[in-house]
Amino acid sequence: MTTYIIRRLLWAVVVIFLVTLFVFLIMRLLPGDPLFLFLAEAEVGDMSEELLAKMRHEYGLDKPLPVQYIDWIGSIFRGDLGYSIYNQAKLTTLLTQKFPVSLEISIISWIIGHVIGLMVGIAAAVRRGKWIDSTFMGGIYIGITIPNFWLAILLIYLMGLKLGWLPLSGWTSPSADLGMHIKQLILPVICLSLMGMASTARLMRSSLLEVLRQDYVRTAWSKGLRERVVVLKHALKNGFIPVITMLGMGLATIFGGSFIIETLFSIPGMGKLLVNSLYAHDYVVVQFSALLSATMMVVSNVLVDISYGYFDPRIRYT
Repeated sequence: MTTYIIRRLLWAVVVIFLVTLFVFLIMRLLPGDPLFLFLAEAEVGDMSEELLAKMRHEYGLDKPLPVQYIDWIGSIFRGDLGYSIYNQAKLTTLLTQKFPVSLEISIISWIIGHVIGLMVGIAAAVRRGKWIDSTFMGGIYIGITIPNFWLAILLIYLMGLKLGWLPLSGWTSPSADLGMHIKQLILPVICLSLMGMASTARLMRSSLLEVLRQDYVRTAWSKGLRERVVVLKHALKNGFIPVITMLGMGLATIFGGSFIIETLFSIPGMGKLLVNSLYAHDYVVVQFSALLSATMMVVSNVLVDISYGYFDPRIRYT
């Protein structure tokens, strides 16, 4: 096990390095100069070549690409994440403001979506062919096919504009107004959790149905064990193995689905920051966001692989 973990961690470092290098080069190949974009945004007007060169030197844009990449990686190890030209602020300051917002929405959506999805999938598998199975499966297929951005627009129109039950957009700190904070969380959480809920439920149902056909489960039934004991103690652990991968991928891409939702609901989180930074060619924000996403993806994959051994003792690592 130790050798396997070390080997996976070494591969993780290689993957993260390749991702950072790819994003770094892609951002530099895009047309446009982030300095010019910032100057146009700030309406500075015409500037002399000497002053432009001075500003480009100040932000490190005049250095060769390999030197810029090495400086960027080195600064991250030193704890200096860089300075955003577009936002005119240190990235650490922006992360302090934006990251907790996205983290709260994403974690709540992930927990609600997958917990409910697991419960629905188990219930549908145990009651296969009954009305509860048909009802749940109909809802599952609807949840999988609805795009979250379309659902967001529909909820904004119905719940906010027509009925006036919930705020249309915005974000309020829980310390300022907890009630309004909870109300503003409801619609984004519904949009972000629905697809994960439906996908988890479908996979949990199909996996558990396969396990319930196994001989050892039939033996447990023949011993007269209660349904709860058979499902939870004997069948669920093995049926849970394929779902682990989906849970890990959902955790790894926890910020991926929030970009559009944060933009639609005017939530000042990492998603909206990244969208604005992409348009402005803000290298510092985009590069660190890619590094953060790659790190989360690699770490979640390692955790998923290790957890396989717990849920299925037959799995051995070499």
